[in-house]
Formats: sequence, structure tokens, C-alpha cells
Amino acid sequence: MLFQSRSRLVLVLLFVLLVVFVSTAVAGKRDSERLTVVGTESLGVVIIPNDFIFKDTAVGELSGITWDRNRGVYYVVADDRSEVNDARYYTVAIDLSDGSLDDGDVTFVDVTTMLDENRKPFELDTVDPEGIVLVSSGRLFISSEGGPGATPPTDPFVNRFNVVGKQNKAYPVPAKFLPDGTETFGVRENLGFESLTSSPNMRYLMTGTENALAQDGPTSTLDDESMSRILVYDMNPGRPRAEYVYIVSTIPVPPDPPDSFADNGLVELVGLDNTGTMIAMERSFAVGIGNTIKLFEIHTAGATNVEGIEDLYDEDTGTPADVVPVSKELIVDLADLGIDPDNVEGMALGPVLEDGRQTLILVSDNNFRSTQVTQFIALALDIEHAPEVNGKHGARSIYWAGR
Repeated sequence: MLFQSRSRLVLVLLFVLLVVFVSTAVAGKRDSERLTVVGTESLGVVIIPNDFIFKDTAVGELSGITWDRNRGVYYVVADDRSEVNDARYYTVAIDLSDGSLDDGDVTFVDVTTMLDENRKPFELDTVDPEGIVLVSSGRLFISSEGGPGATPPTDPFVNRFNVVGKQNKAYPVPAKFLPDGTETFGVRENLGFESLTSSPNMRYLMTGTENALAQDGPTSTLDDESMSRILVYDMNPGRPRAEYVYIVSTIPVPPDPPDSFADNGLVELVGLDNTGTMIAMERSFAVGIGNTIKLFEIHTAGATNVEGIEDLYDEDTGTPADVVPVSKELIVDLADLGIDPDNVEGMALGPVLEDGRQTLILVSDNNFRSTQVTQFIALALDIEHAPEVNGKHGARSIYWAGR
């Protein structure tokens, strides 16, 4: 009897090990599959009136968006430094059930005030919300751009909030990103952590600077590209894992008149797969011209991990550091889809359509200016597995590259 019992126990253990092995192998295969965007289509644009008031708050400056698949709603963060109303994010329902986005399909459901670690609304100019991502039920992350021009300067952050909007964890930000008040180090004014996303398996969190850090070289101009940094966090244990260079393109169209303001920057990231493929959005504005919004497919595989390099640019010689940036390929210019975009800054994957295409929702920041508008834009993406390279769909997660 003792022998039979032990035999049964051994068989049970072997069965459990087999199940674990198969599950791990399947998960590993799925994690190594690289995806690529092969087509895009506009599903429509909805404009929210600039005088729209919801629950005693002015709706505008919408800068980031994320989808809650369990509730079927989106959370949209306002880029408000607690100036117009307390820093906040909205719960929004977007109806794409008929395959298009039309007037009446965007409904504001709720508004949540962001609370600091002391359970109080953020004070004026202590926060500049830009990116938002839901990684699991009850775990919402928000990025703040930082304020180098404030007195004293405010640091950028990537912090975790619960479902009622209370900050409950602050992720550490490497010192090279923190402004020191000299305008020669750290994030630049209005060019900090504009983006925020996660890998689909919720293992990694990624944010990026809109343009180069002050010590990393020039901002984007008509002649110069800019070396932004993508900062990758390992969500267990919530620490920085890697940094990669993203090359922001030159300003695509000169302003009119020529000596007027123009810029271009990395304003959003969306994790597409678990091998390091992301969709990056560049937003350019030129006086007299308007906005140019381009989406790129990027990969961190093969890129140099620059977390150990504090300064990527030699100011004396005008020479950038010899590093390999993330790869980058244009997906679409929104103008080519017949869209006249405003100041689009937020982007998130939504539900899959009946025809199998993936929805992508974009939102614009009207800066509370009468000359701008709040837009919700819906796109349909055709996504396929990327061609195999050396018999594989992808390498091990590129978020680990260079370690």
C-alpha cells in the first residue's frame, strides 16, 4: 500500500510538472511572437465642444488615454496642473459597435480627482499629468511631465494610483531625468514624460521624454533630430530596467512666417507585443500650418541600453554618443487618412472589431484655447505576425536587451 501511494504521488507530481512545462512553453512562445501593423483606416472623428462642462469640471487638455477591457470604458487624463480644476481623469464610454465613430458615440461617465500620498488633491503646479495606463484592475499609472521652470523645479514622475484616484506608490526616476534648475540638466520645460504604456503581459512599464534631456543634445528643429529617452520599468519590483534612445524626427513642415514657432516631439507610446514592439506617436505643430501627427512602429531589439550613460551629447564638438537607437518605421501620417488633426497627444488600444482588426483611439489636448478642439479619433489597425527571422518570430524580450 505504501508503495502504491508513493507511486500515485510520483505520477501526480509528474503530471503537474508536465502541465507547468507545457503552459510555460506556450506562454514563452506567445511572448516571443512579434507583431507588426500592415494597414490603417480611419473609423471617424468626434469633436467635444470647448464649453463642455462635466460634473463641475471643464473638459479639455485631454492628454492621455487607456482602455479598461473589463468595464468596457476608457480613462482619459487631463493635462491640468490643478489650474482650471483639480488634477483629474475622466471615465469615458466609446461606442464602436457598428464599426465607426460618430457623433453621440463618446459619452463622459465620471470624473476622478487625483489625490497625492496624503489623500489630498494635488496643489497648483505640483503635477503635470500627461500619460495614463491601466495595467490591471485597481492598478492605474499616471506620468507627470515635470516642471523645470517652476520655483523650485518639480520632478517628473511615474506613479501608481488606485481606483479612487489615490496615489499609492511612486516609482523611482533616475537622477539624469531630474531638472536641477540650471536648464542644462534633466527634462526640459514641456518636454518631459509625455507618454506612458505597458507591455501586453503587464510586466513592463514604458515612458519617454518628448525631446532630448537638456544634457543629451538639441531639441527637434527643421534641421536637427532629437535624442529622446525611453525609460523601461520592471513592474516587479517597480524599478527602472533599461533606457533606449528614440530619435525624434526633424520638424516636418516649416512655420509661416518662417521665424514663427514650430516643434516636434514623441508624445505617446503603445505597447503592441511582449518582444518590445511599440507604436510611437510624434506630434508636430507649426504656426500658420497646424499639426502633423505621425505614427511609427518601433522596436527596442538590438538597441543600446543607455541607462549607464548620463550624457548622450558632447556639446564642445556637437557629437552625439555612438549608440544604436530603437528601430523606427512610419505606419501612417493622419493627414493621409483624410484626418485634420488638432494637438493629438493620447493613444490607446481598444477592442477588436468583428472583422478582426484592432481599434486604436487617439485624443487631442485643446490647451483650453478657443482656436483648438478636443478630438476623439478612432483608427482600425490590420496587425499580423512579423516575418520570421532565422526561424523565429522574435528574440527574447527586447526590454531585457543590453543587460
